[in-house]
Parts: sequence; C-alpha cells; structure tokens
Amino acid sequence: TKKKAPQTLAPAAPPPSPQKHTAASFPPTTAPLLVLVRSALPEAPGRGSASAPAAMALAFDEYGRPFIILREQEKKSRLQGLDAQKANIAAGKSVARILRTSLGPKGMDKMLQSPDGDVTITNDGATILELMDVDNQIAKLMVELSRSQDYDIGDGTTGVVVLAGSLLEQAEKLLERGIHPIRIAEGYEMASRIAVDHLESISTKYEFSATDIEPLVQTCMTTLSSKIVSRCKRSLAEIAVKAVLAVADLERKDVNLDLIKVEGKVGGKLEDTELVQGIIVDKDMSHPQMPKRIEDAHIAILTCPFEPPKPKTKHKVDIDTVEKFQTLRGQEQKYFDDMVQKCKDVGATLVICQWGFDDEANHLLMQRELPAVRWVGGVELELIAIATGNLPLFL
Repeated sequence: TKKKAPQTLAPAAPPPSPQKHTAASFPPTTAPLLVLVRSALPEAPGRGSASAPAAMALAFDEYGRPFIILREQEKKSRLQGLDAQKANIAAGKSVARILRTSLGPKGMDKMLQSPDGDVTITNDGATILELMDVDNQIAKLMVELSRSQDYDIGDGTTGVVVLAGSLLEQAEKLLERGIHPIRIAEGYEMASRIAVDHLESISTKYEFSATDIEPLVQTCMTTLSSKIVSRCKRSLAEIAVKAVLAVADLERKDVNLDLIKVEGKVGGKLEDTELVQGIIVDKDMSHPQMPKRIEDAHIAILTCPFEPPKPKTKHKVDIDTVEKFQTLRGQEQKYFDDMVQKCKDVGATLVICQWGFDDEANHLLMQRELPAVRWVGGVELELIAIATGNLPLFL
C-alpha cells in the first residue's frame, strides 16, 4: 500500500474590510500642507457608494506637495423672500442708528481712528460714513446717499441717512403685514410729493443782493450751529458768504466752487481765520535775500524749465582743457542772461516758474533784481492767470 503525503491547507484569507474615508498618508519627503479628515459618506440607496457626490478634491501646490480641498458649498444657504428683505433693512437701520446720536445741535461727536492711527473727531454724517469700513451692500447704498447729498446740497448728510433708516423701519412693519414692496415704494413716492407740496406752501422767500447779504449769513449760521465751529459761526458765516459771492455769477445763478481754496495752517486760534481776496501760493522766494513784498507786480508765468535745453538723446561732453570748460560755462551763462533779459524786457517784476532752476540761475536772478518763485503747481498757475485776466497756456 502507498501512503499519501500529508497536504497542508493554507488558512483562508480574512474578508476584505469595508472602505472608509481616512486621512491620506504620504511619504515623509512629501508631507502634505493640509490634510482634512471627513467621515464616510452615506451610500445612496440602491446604487452603492460609487454614486456618492465627491466631497473632497486632491490638489498640488507649486512645489508638488499635495493637499485636500473640501467642498463646503452645499452647506451654504441663500436668504430669500421676507428673510432677505429683513436682513437688508437691518443693515440700513444699523447705519442710521450710528448717526442718529450725532443729529442736531445737541448731537454728540464721533471719534474715529483710521488703520494708520489717525484720529478724526466729527459729527458730520458724510465724514463719518466716509471713514467707516462698510462691507454690506445695503450699508454702502446709505453711504452713497450721504455722499450725493453732500455733493448736491452740501448739508443734511446726517438727516437723510436717519430719515432713510426710519422709512426702512416703518416699511418692515408693512412687510410683516403682507404688503408688497412695490406698493410700499409707491406709497412713499406719493407721500414725498405731498410733503414737497406742503413745504412749498409754507416756505418763505428771502431776497438778497451783493450789498444785502444778511439773509445768506443767517442761513449759513443755521447750518454751522451743529458743527464744532459753532462758537465762531457769525464770523465764519460772513467769510463763507463773501467768498461765494466773490466768484458767483448772479445773473446765471452759477457758482464755481473750484475757485475757492481753503488753506489750513497749524497753530493760532479759530478767530484768526480771514478771507483773502486773491490767490495764496504757499511758497518762499527762491533766494532768501529777495524782497518779500512787491506791490503792483507784473508777473511772468513760466511753464517751461528755467535752464538750458537738454538733448533728447544720450550725449557725452569731453572736456580736457580749462579753456573748453570756460567756453561751456560761458554758453550756459549767456543762455541764462538771455532768458532773464527777456523777462526784464516785457516789464516783469516777479517770475513764477512751474519748474525749478539751479543755483547759478538763482544767483543771476538775484543780481538782476528779479524776484522769483519756483516749483509752483499747475492749478495755482491757472488760478493766477485767471485772477490777472489772462488765458492760461500750458505747453
């Protein structure tokens, strides 16, 4: 009889474990920047786990290191209907609530600090909203409302925002009663027309002229009552009215406010404010020994540099002897002499230059007794030309 060799049976392999979403493992050399773990997704009924939506994505940065991005878009929700309207109304009411305490002559000032550390103290609605960091779109509309009021009227920037907030507060009650927003807007339009007609019926017309400015001064004092300068409102109101009438065209009823310049100086008192009937150019004479006061001056406005012309291309001058240097210096001095002489020939007693000039030209102007001011801006030059009755020409 033959004996069979014993056979060894291999142990049965363990059943495969169900797949789970776990943290991704990477070699140490390619460690991920960010690994986010998400629990196993529920399987869709009747289709298995293959039909589950992809909740994460694998991406690589510029160095080839992988990281996982989880998609959280499905968790976001969008406000619709009455909830969205209430959210927008709440944003507008919050802006109006901030300005409500600074309204009127008894209103309080606000202290605002910019990211750079600058502190501003004011109760002007347009200034407060301009310095606020507003992200909500409805709140930005309130800021634009105040800015347009300041641009068109110049006053009432706080009142329009507070009034708009109150109208939104009343509209919220009407929305809760089921009234459509279009009907509410139409009702506000009708109320606006009725209010304007009533104001026109009770309004009083004040007559004024270039000699009788008291009604304008009283009106200006009313607008300054709620400002920080209210203790000097009489003098400041007279200054403002006289400045506007100086540049106003009463026949056309037009005022070019760009012709009025406000210049501030550190130090002094508020009572030192004065109105200057002319142009203020905050510059010094080019030479300290030039006269500081010139009466009945004939001004020469130069928009070209007071120096010899320079070629447009690159150039190189080789000077190897003293005679050549003296010749070059004599040519430059002759050019300066010609420019100064042309200014003297036209009868100019003051030169205002938009550009600068070197020390040699400055010394030559001092010798010829021709005072000069340099580095004057183009806006100031245009105002000087208009004030002297000339047409500004910029080349």
